[in-house]
Amino acid sequence: MIRRAAHVPCLLLYLGLANVWTTGPARAEIDCANAVSTVEMNFCADKDYQAADKALNAAYANAVASIRTGGDQEKPYDVASFLEAMRKAQRAWVAYRDADCKELVAQEWSGGSGTSSAILGCMTEKTIQRTKELRERYRQQ
Repeated sequence: MIRRAAHVPCLLLYLGLANVWTTGPARAEIDCANAVSTVEMNFCADKDYQAADKALNAAYANAVASIRTGGDQEKPYDVASFLEAMRKAQRAWVAYRDADCKELVAQEWSGGSGTSSAILGCMTEKTIQRTKELRERYRQQ
């Protein structure tokens, strides 16, 4: 139990300071190719995750648009059922990604100084993979 409790302050610190890492004049000075401090690494990891999340949102929107124009069949293969299945699958995927990255990775790092970057790296990697899956399944560029 002591080990688990150690992660709570680290995650709260990450959540509370995430906005600080991405605002202010210091952000323009961070060279992500040469990030060395924990703050710089966290900033760069968050920047990468935000870009991956934006691409995922676009791929998801395109998949939904593709489903909507795919032609309507009878239940349970109609557009409404297809869209509901897509929403359900995406929500389940988000829950998996968050549990794996925010919970399991945090445990693996035992709340160390690299925990936030490791969590963001995990989330970025999984988000990029999901984007690729959606693009391939729904014929997107």
